[in-house]
Amino acid sequence: MAASGTALAGLVAFGLFGVGCSTGGNGTRDEGPAGSQPVARITPQASPSGTTPPVRRVDAVRLLKEDPKVGEQVRTELRPCVGKAYPIDTSYGSMTGGRAADVVVNVMSCADSVGVGTYVYRADDDGSYENVFAAEVPAVYGTIDRGDLVVTTQVYGSKDPLAYPSGSVVVTYRWASDRFTEHDRVHNDFSRAVEGADGELPVQSEPVESVPSDEPVGPGRD
Repeated sequence: MAASGTALAGLVAFGLFGVGCSTGGNGTRDEGPAGSQPVARITPQASPSGTTPPVRRVDAVRLLKEDPKVGEQVRTELRPCVGKAYPIDTSYGSMTGGRAADVVVNVMSCADSVGVGTYVYRADDDGSYENVFAAEVPAVYGTIDRGDLVVTTQVYGSKDPLAYPSGSVVVTYRWASDRFTEHDRVHNDFSRAVEGADGELPVQSEPVESVPSDEPVGPGRD
């Protein structure tokens, strides 16, 4: 009986050891001697190509001056502030799903760097650009945020100095059905550091609808 018990215990111990060797995860096989098992190596995969449109640099000044959808006053007063430096900020990003990156152009005043106009240009297949959005109101500035167009307008009361607006209006636009439509609007009230600020909201410009044309807006168009 003693011999049989000892043999049975040995078989049970051997069986448990075998199970530990045959399982994956944290089993004995994973903890084998160095160099006894091949080491799996993970090769980083590059992000899928074609998901991000290429950035095609544009002459923003020429684009604005040749665009009839840009207000005459903005085009007339668009000139260098110092040397050849124009008061223009240009951003590139994907918003409309075009083959090339969309272009957001912000025009500011030379004297105080306050935004006077925000414009979005969409690249056409022939290399030209079409104006698909325009907002020409005081203290406006547009940015690209995760595929959306975000336009911020500072709110000034009748007695607010330029450096201290009463608040801001932040409007998020999304591209749908060949045009930008308003998706979200946030109104922020700032601390009333200046007495007499009435906080009246400016009128927000509507996006310019895309009008089908055989001759889209772009460089070289009269």
